[in-house]
Amino acid sequence: MNIYNQKQRWKLILAILAVAISLFSLFVTNFLVDELKQEERKKIEIWALATKQLVSSSIMSDYSLALKVISENQNIPVILVDECDSVLESRNIVFFSKKDSVILEEYYDEISKDSLANKNQISIRKGEKLVNDFNIFLRKELENMKASENSGIEITFSGDKQWIYYKDSPTLTSLKYYPFYQLLLISLFVLIGYFLFSYSRRSEQNQVWAGMAKETAHQIATPLSSLMAWIEIMKDSPISEDMIIEMQKDLTRLETITERFSKIGSQPELNEYNLNTVIEQSISYLKNRLPYKTDFIFQKSTQKTQVKINKTLIEWVFENICKNSVDAIKGQGVITISITSQQEWIKIEISDSGKGINKNIIKSIFEPGVTTKKRGWGLGLSLSKRIIEDYHKGKIYAKNLKENSGAQFIVLLPSA
Repeated sequence: MNIYNQKQRWKLILAILAVAISLFSLFVTNFLVDELKQEERKKIEIWALATKQLVSSSIMSDYSLALKVISENQNIPVILVDECDSVLESRNIVFFSKKDSVILEEYYDEISKDSLANKNQISIRKGEKLVNDFNIFLRKELENMKASENSGIEITFSGDKQWIYYKDSPTLTSLKYYPFYQLLLISLFVLIGYFLFSYSRRSEQNQVWAGMAKETAHQIATPLSSLMAWIEIMKDSPISEDMIIEMQKDLTRLETITERFSKIGSQPELNEYNLNTVIEQSISYLKNRLPYKTDFIFQKSTQKTQVKINKTLIEWVFENICKNSVDAIKGQGVITISITSQQEWIKIEISDSGKGINKNIIKSIFEPGVTTKKRGWGLGLSLSKRIIEDYHKGKIYAKNLKENSGAQFIVLLPSA
């Protein structure tokens, strides 16, 4: 499946995935919120019992457990009121800042002094204002607690009644909004992913087009250079039959190149060929057009090597690999080609005596744009992979031989 041709489907899949994750997160979060609300309710009920025990205990009673329970409530806001709705106690009500705390300390220090003359009236006025503001804020918090879904807890002792009101802890309140934050982050992630995907697609398309132009020029350059060389020879010497044959080969080569590029994007016709003969013909053509210090060793198969292929495209794959090997050995070395039959497959091994493939790119060497050449576009092996796997249902992969002893390309084609 071509991921770019299916981009609308991928967009839909990403959108559905984002919604599914958000709904699942919302369900789980609501479940956790309900569980935490029940836990906090139980904590406040225990806190109420501890308060009742503390108030109703005699002097000789052990109320250390009650004090421990009351002191351990560090996060649930609580207000204790009497029958007249007067606030008796409050805990975890956030109102004062650090600066306010300093003012309150000064205020309590001043009002504790015996002499009125020594008291700082400014500190007292500031402290009294803070206390009044806090009392007003406390009444508003009490009204909000009464209006919330958390019902008050009644405490009765010695005929008197008191009520404990509370609201959700900051942790529980934050958890309620967590799915919306998560949905925002997922949406942002999907949006960034979409733009990166689109940018990557455009970048790869541009690279492929540029690489295709470069590959076309590279393919045509070999027979054209050869033809120009034959013309120069013809100017200085009589025309021989061998020259005409070689020129005819180059003209045929240009026709082959045109046919190769015309087949890209369409389903090629497959015919049965002897792979030994196809490879031998390709080697014969390349030998006279590659550096003269490049040696070819061809090990034919002694068994039947009939395959259903598109001859033009398979020759292209073979030449791409061989030219990469020539670059790897820098025109001086040995390229070994061997063909073996393996039941359902015909195996072609192309090895060189170079330094091998860089370990950083060997796993991605067949991807468009991956190359170690300064002049290359990394398109030849990508096209080769598509020709072998998509058009011929075969396999192609690369590996290094022993350290610094060359690289090897393996091509598997279904036997006919």
